[in-house]
Amino acid sequence: MQSSAFLSSRFRRRAVLAGGALLFACAAALPALAAPQIDRPAPAFALADANGTMRRLADLRGKVVVLEWTNADCPFTIKHYTSGNMQSLQKQAAGEDVVWLSVISSAPGQQGHVNAAEANRLSASRGATPAGVLLDPKGDLGRLYGAVTTPHMFVIDREGVLRYMGGIDSIASTSVSDVPKAKPLFRDAMQAVVQGRPVATPVTRPYGCSVKYAS
Repeated sequence: MQSSAFLSSRFRRRAVLAGGALLFACAAALPALAAPQIDRPAPAFALADANGTMRRLADLRGKVVVLEWTNADCPFTIKHYTSGNMQSLQKQAAGEDVVWLSVISSAPGQQGHVNAAEANRLSASRGATPAGVLLDPKGDLGRLYGAVTTPHMFVIDREGVLRYMGGIDSIASTSVSDVPKAKPLFRDAMQAVVQGRPVATPVTRPYGCSVKYAS
Protein backbone atom coordinates (compact mmCIF):
# COMPACT_ATOMS: atom_id res chain seq x y z
CA MET A 1 0.00 0.00 0.00
CA GLN A 2 1.30 3.45 -0.90
CA SER A 3 2.01 5.80 2.00
CA SER A 4 -0.13 8.88 2.62
CA ALA A 5 2.97 11.05 2.17
CA PHE A 6 3.58 9.57 -1.29
CA LEU A 7 -0.05 10.07 -2.29
CA SER A 8 0.00 13.63 -1.00
CA SER A 9 3.18 14.37 -2.97
CA ARG A 10 1.72 12.86 -6.15
CA PHE A 11 -1.48 14.89 -5.70
CA ARG A 12 0.53 18.10 -5.35
CA ARG A 13 2.47 17.35 -8.54
CA ARG A 14 -0.76 16.74 -10.42
CA ALA A 15 -2.23 19.97 -9.08
CA VAL A 16 0.81 21.94 -10.20
CA LEU A 17 0.66 20.40 -13.67
CA ALA A 18 -3.05 21.08 -13.94
CA GLY A 19 -2.55 24.67 -12.85
CA GLY A 20 0.17 25.12 -15.45
CA ALA A 21 -2.05 23.70 -18.16
CA LEU A 22 -4.81 26.10 -17.16
CA LEU A 23 -2.45 29.07 -17.28
CA PHE A 24 -1.29 28.19 -20.80
CA ALA A 25 -4.88 27.64 -21.90
CA CYS A 26 -5.83 31.08 -20.61
CA ALA A 27 -2.76 32.64 -22.21
CA ALA A 28 -3.72 31.10 -25.54
CA ALA A 29 -7.39 32.08 -25.33
CA LEU A 30 -7.35 35.63 -24.02
CA PRO A 31 -5.39 37.33 -26.82
CA ALA A 32 -7.96 36.17 -29.38
CA LEU A 33 -10.60 38.08 -27.41
CA ALA A 34 -8.72 41.13 -26.24
CA ALA A 35 -5.50 41.68 -28.14
CA PRO A 36 -5.06 44.11 -31.04
CA GLN A 37 -4.62 42.80 -34.55
CA ILE A 38 -1.42 42.16 -36.46
CA ASP A 39 -0.91 44.46 -39.47
CA ARG A 40 -3.33 47.00 -38.01
CA PRO A 41 -2.47 50.21 -36.11
CA ALA A 42 -1.34 49.44 -32.59
CA PRO A 43 -3.61 50.84 -29.87
CA ALA A 44 -2.65 54.39 -28.94
CA PHE A 45 -1.52 55.06 -25.39
CA ALA A 46 -0.18 57.84 -23.20
CA LEU A 47 1.36 56.79 -19.90
CA ALA A 48 4.03 58.19 -17.59
CA ASP A 49 7.21 56.22 -17.09
CA ALA A 50 9.07 55.73 -13.81
CA ASN A 51 10.91 59.04 -14.33
CA GLY A 52 7.67 60.95 -14.80
CA THR A 53 8.10 61.34 -18.57
CA MET A 54 4.88 60.97 -20.54
CA ARG A 55 5.27 58.28 -23.18
CA ARG A 56 2.86 58.56 -26.09
CA LEU A 57 2.86 56.06 -28.92
CA ALA A 58 1.99 58.88 -31.31
CA ASP A 59 5.24 60.66 -30.41
CA LEU A 60 7.24 57.59 -31.40
CA ARG A 61 6.17 57.56 -35.05
CA GLY A 62 9.24 56.84 -37.14
CA LYS A 63 10.71 54.51 -34.50
CA VAL A 64 10.31 50.79 -34.00
CA VAL A 65 8.73 50.26 -30.57
CA VAL A 66 8.93 47.21 -28.29
CA LEU A 67 6.56 46.64 -25.38
CA GLU A 68 7.70 44.10 -22.78
CA TRP A 69 5.29 43.13 -20.02
CA THR A 70 7.34 42.35 -16.94
CA ASN A 71 7.07 41.22 -13.32
CA ALA A 72 10.35 41.02 -11.44
CA ASP A 73 9.04 38.35 -9.06
CA CYS A 74 7.82 36.00 -11.79
CA PRO A 75 10.11 32.95 -12.26
CA PHE A 76 9.76 33.19 -16.06
CA THR A 77 10.85 36.83 -16.01
CA ILE A 78 13.66 35.99 -13.60
CA LYS A 79 14.88 33.35 -16.08
CA HIS A 80 15.39 35.92 -18.83
CA TYR A 81 17.01 38.52 -16.58
CA THR A 82 19.22 36.11 -14.61
CA SER A 83 20.54 34.69 -17.87
CA GLY A 84 21.16 38.19 -19.24
CA ASN A 85 18.94 37.42 -22.22
CA MET A 86 16.56 40.33 -21.69
CA GLN A 87 19.37 42.82 -21.08
CA SER A 88 21.12 41.63 -24.24
CA LEU A 89 17.96 42.15 -26.27
CA GLN A 90 17.48 45.62 -24.78
CA LYS A 91 21.02 46.59 -25.72
CA GLN A 92 20.53 45.23 -29.23
CA ALA A 93 17.33 47.26 -29.53
CA ALA A 94 19.00 50.45 -28.35
CA GLY A 95 21.82 49.94 -30.85
CA GLU A 96 19.26 49.77 -33.65
CA ASP A 97 17.33 52.86 -32.46
CA VAL A 98 14.40 50.79 -31.20
CA VAL A 99 12.40 52.29 -28.32
CA TRP A 100 12.00 49.56 -25.70
CA LEU A 101 9.32 50.19 -23.08
CA SER A 102 8.94 47.76 -20.19
CA VAL A 103 5.41 47.70 -18.75
CA ILE A 104 4.46 46.77 -15.19
CA SER A 105 0.72 46.08 -14.92
CA SER A 106 0.79 44.42 -11.48
CA ALA A 107 -1.85 45.97 -9.25
CA PRO A 108 -1.08 47.27 -5.75
CA GLY A 109 -0.78 44.36 -3.35
CA GLN A 110 -0.10 41.91 -6.19
CA GLN A 111 3.12 40.14 -7.12
CA GLY A 112 5.49 42.42 -9.02
CA HIS A 113 3.88 45.73 -8.10
CA VAL A 114 6.43 48.54 -7.65
CA ASN A 115 6.38 52.31 -7.40
CA ALA A 116 8.49 54.58 -9.57
CA ALA A 117 11.53 54.64 -7.28
CA GLU A 118 11.45 50.86 -6.89
CA ALA A 119 11.15 50.39 -10.65
CA ASN A 120 14.26 52.50 -11.24
CA ARG A 121 16.21 50.68 -8.52
CA LEU A 122 15.17 47.37 -10.04
CA SER A 123 16.39 48.36 -13.51
CA ALA A 124 19.72 49.47 -12.07
CA SER A 125 20.20 46.35 -9.93
CA ARG A 126 19.73 43.93 -12.80
CA GLY A 127 21.44 45.97 -15.50
CA ALA A 128 18.25 46.53 -17.48
CA THR A 129 18.34 49.33 -20.04
CA PRO A 130 14.83 49.93 -21.42
CA ALA A 131 14.12 53.37 -22.80
CA GLY A 132 11.46 53.63 -20.10
CA VAL A 133 9.47 51.63 -17.57
CA LEU A 134 5.73 52.30 -17.82
CA LEU A 135 3.75 51.99 -14.60
CA ASP A 136 0.28 50.59 -15.26
CA PRO A 137 -1.14 49.66 -11.82
CA LYS A 138 -4.75 49.94 -13.00
CA GLY A 139 -3.98 47.57 -15.87
CA ASP A 140 -5.46 49.83 -18.55
CA LEU A 141 -2.53 49.48 -20.94
CA GLY A 142 -2.20 45.76 -20.32
CA ARG A 143 -5.86 45.14 -21.07
CA LEU A 144 -5.70 47.42 -24.11
CA TYR A 145 -3.02 45.18 -25.59
CA GLY A 146 -4.42 41.92 -24.24
CA ALA A 147 -1.21 41.20 -22.32
CA VAL A 148 -1.67 37.94 -20.43
CA THR A 149 1.78 36.82 -19.26
CA THR A 150 5.10 38.10 -18.05
CA PRO A 151 6.94 38.28 -20.28
CA HIS A 152 4.61 39.12 -23.19
CA MET A 153 6.26 40.87 -26.13
CA PHE A 154 4.94 43.25 -28.79
CA VAL A 155 6.72 44.92 -31.74
CA ILE A 156 5.31 48.01 -33.46
CA ASP A 157 6.81 49.27 -36.71
CA ARG A 158 7.81 52.81 -37.67
CA GLU A 159 4.33 53.55 -39.00
CA GLY A 160 2.67 52.55 -35.75
CA VAL A 161 1.48 49.17 -37.07
CA LEU A 162 1.59 46.10 -34.83
CA ARG A 163 3.85 43.45 -36.40
CA TYR A 164 4.47 40.93 -33.60
CA MET A 165 2.81 39.78 -30.40
CA GLY A 166 3.62 36.70 -28.38
CA GLY A 167 6.35 34.83 -26.56
CA ILE A 168 9.94 35.82 -26.09
CA ASP A 169 11.10 32.40 -27.28
CA SER A 170 9.95 28.86 -27.97
CA ILE A 171 10.67 27.00 -24.71
CA ALA A 172 8.12 27.62 -21.99
CA SER A 173 10.19 26.92 -18.92
CA THR A 174 11.82 28.69 -15.99
CA SER A 175 15.20 27.08 -16.64
CA VAL A 176 18.08 29.38 -17.58
CA SER A 177 19.70 26.48 -19.44
CA ASP A 178 16.84 26.54 -21.95
CA VAL A 179 17.53 30.08 -23.15
CA PRO A 180 20.29 29.21 -25.66
CA LYS A 181 18.32 26.16 -26.86
CA ALA A 182 15.12 28.06 -27.68
CA LYS A 183 14.14 29.60 -30.98
CA PRO A 184 14.38 33.38 -30.42
CA LEU A 185 10.90 34.22 -31.68
CA PHE A 186 10.81 37.79 -30.41
CA ARG A 187 14.38 38.61 -31.42
CA ASP A 188 13.76 37.37 -34.95
CA ALA A 189 10.57 39.41 -35.16
CA MET A 190 12.23 42.58 -33.89
CA GLN A 191 15.09 42.15 -36.35
CA ALA A 192 12.67 41.67 -39.23
CA VAL A 193 10.74 44.82 -38.35
CA VAL A 194 13.95 46.84 -37.99
CA GLN A 195 15.06 45.65 -41.43
CA GLY A 196 11.66 46.26 -43.00
CA ARG A 197 11.01 42.58 -43.68
CA PRO A 198 7.80 40.63 -43.01
CA VAL A 199 7.76 38.80 -39.69
CA ALA A 200 7.77 35.07 -40.39
CA THR A 201 5.60 34.20 -37.39
CA PRO A 202 3.79 37.36 -36.26
CA VAL A 203 1.68 35.72 -33.55
CA THR A 204 3.06 33.18 -31.10
CA ARG A 205 1.90 31.82 -27.76
CA PRO A 206 3.20 33.85 -24.82
CA TYR A 207 4.26 31.98 -21.72
CA GLY A 208 4.99 33.01 -18.16
CA CYS A 209 3.14 34.12 -15.05
CA SER A 210 -0.30 35.61 -15.52
CA VAL A 211 -0.32 39.41 -15.45
CA LYS A 212 -1.41 40.37 -11.92
CA TYR A 213 -4.26 42.72 -12.81
CA ALA A 214 -6.50 44.35 -10.24
CA SER A 215 -9.60 42.23 -9.68
